[in-house]
Amino acid sequence: MGIAHTALTLANPVRPELAAIEVKALAGTGAMHLCLPEHVAIQLELAEREKREVTLADGSKQLLPYVGPVEVRFGNRRCYVGAMVLGDEVLLGSIPIDDMDLVVRPMTREVLVNPATPNLASSLAKGVL
Repeated sequence: MGIAHTALTLANPVRPELAAIEVKALAGTGAMHLCLPEHVAIQLELAEREKREVTLADGSKQLLPYVGPVEVRFGNRRCYVGAMVLGDEVLLGSIPIDDMDLVVRPMTREVLVNPATPNLASSLAKGVL
């Protein structure tokens, strides 16, 4: 699978007077959370809520700041999530991808609103056995 990048708008819903920011994000379906570089968290004045132990891709563990809430916008979709402060680029993980009902197309390296539900995000309220 290739690397998929996309444009997102991020905002701090607790501080609506702050301008939202446009960012380029790596869409990482193997990652769970939204991850933000420290400079993005600072720009949005996101409050640290707690520390979380996170397992990284190489198997090592780090204690990281967990900040939020963060409003994430993509096309006609939005969600509100917490974020790990980590790395040098925004990483859009599977929690916000699923919450906004987005799809990642590996062949074209695109992130899209789910074409099966273009006007209204769809979600599961319970798992299917």
